[in-house]
Amino acid sequence: MRQAVLAVFFLLGVVGSAGAAERMAVSASDANVRSGPGPTQDVLWKIEKYHPIEVLEVSGPWLRFKDFEGDVGWIHKSLVDKTPTVIVRQSGAQLRNGPGTDQPVLIKLDKGVPFKVLKREGRWIQVEHADGDKGWIHDSLVW
Repeated sequence: MRQAVLAVFFLLGVVGSAGAAERMAVSASDANVRSGPGPTQDVLWKIEKYHPIEVLEVSGPWLRFKDFEGDVGWIHKSLVDKTPTVIVRQSGAQLRNGPGTDQPVLIKLDKGVPFKVLKREGRWIQVEHADGDKGWIHDSLVW
């Protein structure tokens, strides 16, 4: 009986984790997104440091990924790491001086600005941009 219970938990763990995409972030100052897994594949676009991605597939040293807009491309694994990051989902999002709507607005952000996550307080995230700017943003405004 005990072995059967352990087998069920093992299978649930294997099945439950099989579909989960790994979240990573660009670690280089900028990186090429390619049409396929290889340095001779066409460059589709460039992404900047802290841009979060979800890994969909691995082919040798290349990662096929999806970004916050659902765009898919390939990136070399040497250009990413597991730094926790977020990206602004809508233009006009506000970066604040502290965790709360009563805090002064530091800047209004454009859609697609990536940040490294420093810490969380409730639904507020303290973030840092690659240029060193820091502030707080509500988790509903980022991916």
